[in-house]
Amino acid sequence: MFTRRDFLRFSTVSAAPSFVTLDDISKQWPGGDSEQKPVRFMGDGPIYSPDQYIAKLGQIKQAAPIESDFYGKGGCVDELTKQFAAITGKEAAIYLASGTLANQLAISVLSGENTKVFVQQTSHVYRDEADAAQSVFGKRLIPLAPDKAYFTLNELQQSIEDHTKGEVFQSGIGAVSIENPVRRCDGQYVPIDDIKQIAAFCRQQGYKLHLDGARLYLASAYSGTSVAEYASYFDTVYISLYKYLGAAGGAVLCGPKSIIDRMEHLAKVHGGVVFMSWANAAMALHHLAGLEDRLKRSVLQARQLFDRLNELPELKIKRIANGTNISTAQLNQSVNAQKLTDNLWQQHKIAWPMAKADGSFKLMVNDSLLNQTNDQLVAALKSAIQTAKA
Repeated sequence: MFTRRDFLRFSTVSAAPSFVTLDDISKQWPGGDSEQKPVRFMGDGPIYSPDQYIAKLGQIKQAAPIESDFYGKGGCVDELTKQFAAITGKEAAIYLASGTLANQLAISVLSGENTKVFVQQTSHVYRDEADAAQSVFGKRLIPLAPDKAYFTLNELQQSIEDHTKGEVFQSGIGAVSIENPVRRCDGQYVPIDDIKQIAAFCRQQGYKLHLDGARLYLASAYSGTSVAEYASYFDTVYISLYKYLGAAGGAVLCGPKSIIDRMEHLAKVHGGVVFMSWANAAMALHHLAGLEDRLKRSVLQARQLFDRLNELPELKIKRIANGTNISTAQLNQSVNAQKLTDNLWQQHKIAWPMAKADGSFKLMVNDSLLNQTNDQLVAALKSAIQTAKA
């Protein structure tokens, strides 16, 4: 299972060879200035150093003027929220400072005076948002499906029954929140048939649904279900701007106008309104263009690449059931992991995760994979493995 510590280990410079700087790694993405654009088997998308971020904004500005917002209104922020409203098929959208704020405000407003909120036990809302639902918003998170990526309709119905009939002083059911895909479960996505069943039941019962879709584009690329279809089963949808859209932060929350119109005031009350957010919005808009196509091509190339790499006796890669861009891998003990990682970067500009003592590690695919062909990557791995043989 992918933990927050693993995320930090695999998505930052600490996961790369010790001599690799953030500037080096950032040059892998379109617009970088290195002759050979690296491939990075870490992280969901582009990571920019301050210098690279500034340079990238300059390139974006050269292509078209960047218009500023004023407290989240106007300019490229409006353009971004309009695009996401259209993409998700919702009436409106709003820029918010963080995903935690988006999740918590959405769940609170959807629930109204009702206090019970059903969530995955592995979800970000339950595990990684500092108990904000309970301590700030007065909501009671009820976790389902321990250590699993998703709960079924039967599991939801059973929990609702247990928490209704089994309590003397009953409180109302406010909302159901689903994260998709689930980072704590190695990026597994929730099967669309289960979402359909849960959505139909909740609509029938009058329960509201929130989608923590921070990495929803990854779920879409790997499952074949469109972002629009996923979003259609939920009242509100949050999408992150920095997982794979290059921004330094920010989130977009989409939903009915009656709900989104309330968010500006609530964000202000909770200290989440920022004077200007045009830099994040401009960066996200830039990477949003063509994202769906890039991810689809990355998925196809990765599948073909891993099939070829599995022919090597020293390396085995295993796809995760209902998985997205994370795969488990095992390096033969005859290969020196440090030498392999160093050689791949020094000789081939491939940022490769460091295997643990037992040879296990996780590979993450992103659109930097498109920077080199599979022939190049296979040849590089073969060469580096031979060099790193203990």
